[in-house]
Amino acid sequence: MKKFYRLFATLFVLVGLVAACGNQEKEAATNEPVELTISAAASLQDALEELKTIYEKQHDTIKILYNFGGSGALQQQILQGAPADLFFSAAEDKFDALVEKEMIDLKLGTDLLANDLVLIVPKNNEKQIQSFEDLQQAGKIALGTPETVPAGQYGVDTLKTLQLWDALESKVVYTKDVRQVLTYTETENVDAGMVYKTDALVSDKVNVVATADEAMHAPIIYPVGVLKASKHAQEAEDFYHFLQSDEAIDVFEKYGFKGAQ
Repeated sequence: MKKFYRLFATLFVLVGLVAACGNQEKEAATNEPVELTISAAASLQDALEELKTIYEKQHDTIKILYNFGGSGALQQQILQGAPADLFFSAAEDKFDALVEKEMIDLKLGTDLLANDLVLIVPKNNEKQIQSFEDLQQAGKIALGTPETVPAGQYGVDTLKTLQLWDALESKVVYTKDVRQVLTYTETENVDAGMVYKTDALVSDKVNVVATADEAMHAPIIYPVGVLKASKHAQEAEDFYHFLQSDEAIDVFEKYGFKGAQ
């Protein structure tokens, strides 16, 4: 009989240990932060990294993950099923394509920021480029691939408006995003590049020599919205609203962005 009670007691303890471990695992899983993935235009990188730090300090249950790149490339990734909770584009048409596919609800989408397109040169500026017209003196010009990088398309449109495209097209070196344009120009792999004003402001290795008139290209607008396929809809919506807050707008303006309205 004593053996029976000892066996029963041992089994009772084991069951308790298993239950305790299960509860600990459940509690640990519950305490894991929610990860939000934001697919965002490369030109937003510096501002969004700062906002990530601010937001995560205010929300210790949220972890922000960024996927930076050309807006067109990010749009294609989302269309092909890449996980994303929000899409922050540097062009309205890339964003609108997802709205038309009913992947973004316009109730949770807005035109948030605006930007300018500028012509940059390395500090040395050996080719003495001071204007868009001077690009004819350049050997190589960096430009984002127009199909996937909105800044590239804005650049092509600007050069076509100035009737310079036919003379310069053979000199163009295409890149995967505006940050690569900036890098090529900083390292003097090209004589000039076209980026957003906000990209130029973060570098001390290039000079801005010209700004494209807004009439030369489509408006440079940055829409942001929540993906319907988000597995963390409420958290994604909360971050979406945070990006529109005065606190966030102050950060965006610090990096040279303007409000879209």
